[in-house]
Amino acid sequence: MSDLWARQRLDTPRTSRRFAVNFDVEAVGRFSESIARFLGTGRYLAIQTVVVIIWIALNLIAVKWRWDPYPFILLNLAFSTQAAYAAPLILLAQNRQENRDRVSLDEDRRRAEQTKADTEYLARELAALRLAVGEVVTRDYLRRELEELRDMLTDLQQPQASADGAAAGASDGSERRSKRPG
Repeated sequence: MSDLWARQRLDTPRTSRRFAVNFDVEAVGRFSESIARFLGTGRYLAIQTVVVIIWIALNLIAVKWRWDPYPFILLNLAFSTQAAYAAPLILLAQNRQENRDRVSLDEDRRRAEQTKADTEYLARELAALRLAVGEVVTRDYLRRELEELRDMLTDLQQPQASADGAAAGASDGSERRSKRPG
């Protein structure tokens, strides 16, 4: 209702003072593509072949119906007219297909760039994780360090035992020091 009111108001300018015929350019393109698709089918070729055979047969055999005598000038004119319309329709259909292909190619290129950027990002993240994992303490490293610490504690406790127990502890402590890896 408000649209109707806006059209009737005198203080609101119209968008256009001329009567314009609006037609959908895409509708013409879709129609031309459907004709171009039909012209490229075996069904069309079969129908055209049957029509030409009937045309020639009627003009050769039926003497009373001869509307196009032997050189078949009217048939030739019909084929020329058909070719005159078919060629631009096929070109229009090809142009539309080319535009669709261009848009598809642009979309594929954009998607490929995004995939490449994502892959590079994931590669950088993976490299950062590898560096971070390289700095993490492993179980074997921790076990070796704890064994060395235990050996050092036993070595420190051995001198106290040797002071309490005499010479047996001193020879035992020297053996432990020689067993420990340097």
